[in-house]
Amino acid sequence: MVDGAARGARVVVPAPLLVLGGVVSVQFGGALAATLVPEIGAGGSVLLRIGISALILVALVRPRLRGHARRDWATVVAFGVALGLMNWSFYGSLAHLPLGVAVTVEFMGPLLLTTVLSRRPLDLVAVGAAAAGVLLTSEALTVPYAELSLVGLLLASTAGVFWAAYILLSSRTGAAFPRLDGLAIALLVSLVVVVPAGLPSLGEWTPRHLLMGLGLAVLSSLLPYSLELLALRRLAAPVFGILLSLEPAVAALAGLLVLGQRLDGLQVLGLLLVVAASVIVLGLGARRTPAAVAEAELSPRS
Repeated sequence: MVDGAARGARVVVPAPLLVLGGVVSVQFGGALAATLVPEIGAGGSVLLRIGISALILVALVRPRLRGHARRDWATVVAFGVALGLMNWSFYGSLAHLPLGVAVTVEFMGPLLLTTVLSRRPLDLVAVGAAAAGVLLTSEALTVPYAELSLVGLLLASTAGVFWAAYILLSSRTGAAFPRLDGLAIALLVSLVVVVPAGLPSLGEWTPRHLLMGLGLAVLSSLLPYSLELLALRRLAAPVFGILLSLEPAVAALAGLLVLGQRLDGLQVLGLLLVVAASVIVLGLGARRTPAAVAEAELSPRS
């Protein structure tokens, strides 16, 4: 006879696997975005993703709009603006760069932010290694200047700046709004931000594009956020940081499997330098406290 307690036992997925699942989801969502951008543009792609994500999350959360101070509204609006511009510029970079390169360049944003906040000498060395890695990955040292995708590199760097702003503002938004209310409101704000960029492509949308947009919303926003939210309740910050540091490598793998994008040896070396630097800064240098405390410093984009 099966014991009642045994029958009621639940299979608990290890927290690191949840985070890794979120990382894989985000980057394969990026690969899906890279197939959509050439068809309806970066503006249309990000409008579909954020629009569908906002509709789903607002319907599920039903955020409470009353009872918040003016300062709280300023924070969540700034959070939404950063979220919209981060995704817009990143999707724009995908029209010019392989996915692995775009993510590697963008990753310098949170890396530099965490280094500035920690001020450890070792972190400065790690960021120097990461900068060298970005140079190698972007081919800035091996490709003639005229052939470099400067627009793509600029857009990916801009996405990194807004990613850093997103990290700073996410903690303040989480403190000011309960549950997922802040994220739901921020998604509505970011939707307003990207509407002007996406509207011109509206006539080109087909049912297949809408389906791809739903896939983007699930893979790049709803699924990874849910997985990481569950994991952060029982995962130490250093472990979370180390797992997050795998994003450039997973992006390169997604680019290879989905898009057939291959990186040469020097680019792979540069990517590994960025991953190693990220492990030092975001993982080994993170506070050894429950990751929920450090969630804002290490949180990936929504």
